[in-house]
Amino acid sequence: MAETSIEWTDATWNPVAGCTILTAGCTNCYAMRMAARLEAMGVEKYAGLTRKSGGRAKWTGKIRLDHASLQMPASWKKPRRVFVNSMSDLFHTDVPSDFIHEVWQVMEATPRHTYQILTKRPDRMADILSEDSFKVLPNVWLGTSVEDSRVLHRLDELRAVPAAIRFVSYEPLIGSVAGGNLHGIHWAIVGGESGPNARPMDPKWIDEIFDQCTDADAAFFFKQWGGKNKKATGRTYRDRLWDNLPELRI
Repeated sequence: MAETSIEWTDATWNPVAGCTILTAGCTNCYAMRMAARLEAMGVEKYAGLTRKSGGRAKWTGKIRLDHASLQMPASWKKPRRVFVNSMSDLFHTDVPSDFIHEVWQVMEATPRHTYQILTKRPDRMADILSEDSFKVLPNVWLGTSVEDSRVLHRLDELRAVPAAIRFVSYEPLIGSVAGGNLHGIHWAIVGGESGPNARPMDPKWIDEIFDQCTDADAAFFFKQWGGKNKKATGRTYRDRLWDNLPELRI
């Protein structure tokens, strides 16, 4: 486990490392930069997962399963929200379904923790979790990332996922998602891109999501405005902080 500054969770747990650039939201992925930094520090788990291209770290597409990390959640006595695979995607096509099942068993055995899983591949998530060997776990929240209107289809794919809580992360929000709706989805996280190459976020795009949350009775969480210095731009939207969390509905 690693403590984290991510506002909507308490800790991260990475039984998988490595990923593949998939869509525009991946361009400036913080996990690529972090993986390169960890490799430079001699952390074997991240060796060979990135390469330098255009002066920046990029995923090589290699995936590494960390079986030893499966033992970690049982040792955490204090209940916490846990972001699963902040450094990868549990539903990447190269992660075997048998390994996903092992992760599922760990989460089922540790109901004191709440696990939050994000994927850019909700179609695969829906296919795998619809198998009889997977239970709907009340302590597991399942979500997808949507960066702009080109990937709004992920919302429909997420609605097909059997889950106690479904959520969407609009981060980095790099375009309008006016054509989407959040019915059947319980929580929306909104955040601008941060870092040296951050793309700007239009406040109108946030308004669109806020209205969709109101219409669908989904909880709204505003993570950050982003930019080169995210601390300077802050987290205030409509003159307040929005740290709403979803309610369990099963």
